[in-house]
Amino acid sequence: MKAATTQGFGPYSSFVIKDVTRPKVATKDVLVEVYASSVNPKDWKLNQKVSSVIPPLGCLKNTHIIGDDLAGIVVDKGEQVTGFDIGDEVYGMDMNLRTAACAEYAKISQRCIAHKPATLSFSEAASVPLAALTALQAFYIGKLSEGSRVLIVGASGGVGTFAVQIARAMGAKVTAVCSGKNAELVTSLGAAKVIDYTTHDYLKEENDFDMIFDATSFEGLASCSSLMKDDGVFVTTVGHGKAFFDLFKAQLSQGDQKARSVFVQSRTKDLETLTHFIDEGKVKPVLDSQYPLAKIDDAFTRSKTGRARGKIVINIK
Repeated sequence: MKAATTQGFGPYSSFVIKDVTRPKVATKDVLVEVYASSVNPKDWKLNQKVSSVIPPLGCLKNTHIIGDDLAGIVVDKGEQVTGFDIGDEVYGMDMNLRTAACAEYAKISQRCIAHKPATLSFSEAASVPLAALTALQAFYIGKLSEGSRVLIVGASGGVGTFAVQIARAMGAKVTAVCSGKNAELVTSLGAAKVIDYTTHDYLKEENDFDMIFDATSFEGLASCSSLMKDDGVFVTTVGHGKAFFDLFKAQLSQGDQKARSVFVQSRTKDLETLTHFIDEGKVKPVLDSQYPLAKIDDAFTRSKTGRARGKIVINIK
């Protein structure tokens, strides 16, 4: 089968489309014929070599198949798989280091997939799992509920576009932070108010949000504390080292309940919640761009700009 692999580590590692062996399923796995995958910053950030003195780990060997999200059709399954049959259309991702989804076939645990939303194409469905699960699980951590006031920082990105819609589907009132050029998009997704961070320093204001969700991981509890209620919760995606440091400091000084992080997990139950929102018309993926597998370099170049509106999709079929 053909798969997108990376060779080497660091910012100058190369992508190679090559033939590799089709994976074999274990007892609780399914084999998916992959129709589409998508790009997440995690994909290329994992390939950054932390230090020249740290040798690559065995699980991060110099040649590996990339990609986490997948949507496709089950073509084989292990003997202990229940709830999924050959021919089923599914979507999901695995939170091992990689799902190895940018390939014609991928194996994945049955606990990491759900039946594909009937209202979505394979390309749309492939954009959902990692980004939308991140947002959904962040709101669980922040105890978002009907009537909650939430501030979403980075509302026009892959996670952010899902976060705005999911928060609205959960009955929250959304204030979104993004650039002015994306304000119309974010408003159309359900934000009651949009703040243009390029013209307005919202961090210097006082407010009373029940929750702040930072999908960019550029902020911290210290910079956002004036915007929250006394019992409010700040949740970050901790996408880089500074965010980890800021979170650690906040938890030391404020306790674990005030500043939290979301480390996404793929669970069938949560994917089914997303399917419900999607098929009810409450959540719809926003696709920034689509690329064939052969143009995966271009897809990652687009992701690295940090300017994508919504998700970047890789079409395998």
